[in-house]
Amino acid sequence: MSEIVVVRPETPTLGPQDVPVRIGISRATAGSERLALNVTTFPPGGSTSAHLHEGHETAIYAVEGSVALFYGPRLERTAILPEGSFCLIPPGLPHKAYNLSDTEPSRFVSARDDPDEPEHVVPTPDADDGSADVRIRVFREHHAAGTLEP
Repeated sequence: MSEIVVVRPETPTLGPQDVPVRIGISRATAGSERLALNVTTFPPGGSTSAHLHEGHETAIYAVEGSVALFYGPRLERTAILPEGSFCLIPPGLPHKAYNLSDTEPSRFVSARDDPDEPEHVVPTPDADDGSADVRIRVFREHHAAGTLEP
């Protein structure tokens, strides 16, 4: 590739993780050979489905709002991503993200070393026994009260 490519996605699409995504840079949109770069917007109270990225790292930057990431074989661990934070998700790690706000959207930029993402998103319904949906209620209560520790 010897040209600069500018991509201006007009409308978000529903990604395989079940949240609106603006596909920015990918093989399909820009001819990228090694990278995908997207913006994901979580609606108030929104969440992704449980999934993983087989063989690919994911880096996330929290532009607006905060998200709780439940991760692990049974989504038993938790990471909080407040606005302005960065996060690295290792390849093959099941995870599910929840917007911590019931009233405001949250927005994140994600980069992946997979130019064909979202084609390589692997759903992991076996990791999600529903307990994360119960636990998120407590996190959202603390977030709303300003008592949630990152």
